[in-house]
Amino acid sequence: MKSKIKHYFQNIILPYILQLFVKFVYYTSKKNFHHPKLDTSKTYVIGFWHGELLMQPFNYHKLKKGTVKAMISDHKDGEAITRIVEHLNIGSVRGSSSKGGLKALINAIRELKSGVEVAITPDGPRGPRHSVADGIVAIAQKTSLEILIFNCKPTSYWQLKSWDKFVIPKPFGTINFYISEPLNIQDMEMDEAKKVIQEKMLINALI
Repeated sequence: MKSKIKHYFQNIILPYILQLFVKFVYYTSKKNFHHPKLDTSKTYVIGFWHGELLMQPFNYHKLKKGTVKAMISDHKDGEAITRIVEHLNIGSVRGSSSKGGLKALINAIRELKSGVEVAITPDGPRGPRHSVADGIVAIAQKTSLEILIFNCKPTSYWQLKSWDKFVIPKPFGTINFYISEPLNIQDMEMDEAKKVIQEKMLINALI
């Protein structure tokens, strides 16, 4: 009985409270959107750092009204994250490089080919922070799609002592949202593509 109550709290009640807090922070903050002119009818692969993911749904929905799904770990913590992003109109593709990787890769490619955009944290779910795993390269090259890099840089924030130094913007501050020009990695080898993606993702990152 206790385990059921704990599961309900962690995966239903807590995600609902957290998404209300995220919305409160967003709507009480000043927002600056640094977005290029993009063809929003096109489908893109989206990449952002794990530590900056909290406010990225708003970054995406400011850009376009399309459908996007985030790649989320099959780990037990992934269920709570899935619930939170659902409240923010973001779907999920379950699996990661460390667990359920092949399934996640296949599902992500299927979603992209159907026109649904997929968001990936290249350094998730376990790091190292600001590293780039093979997944984002493989998915972009298998689908022949360009990558959009998202960054979120608040002026006032809490930063957790987790491996990703997870960033929680404080209410009533200013949040700068960034989206890169489309990045094409089709003709690159794996290591070169990973290096280029990492360099681009660090330009507007919180270090």
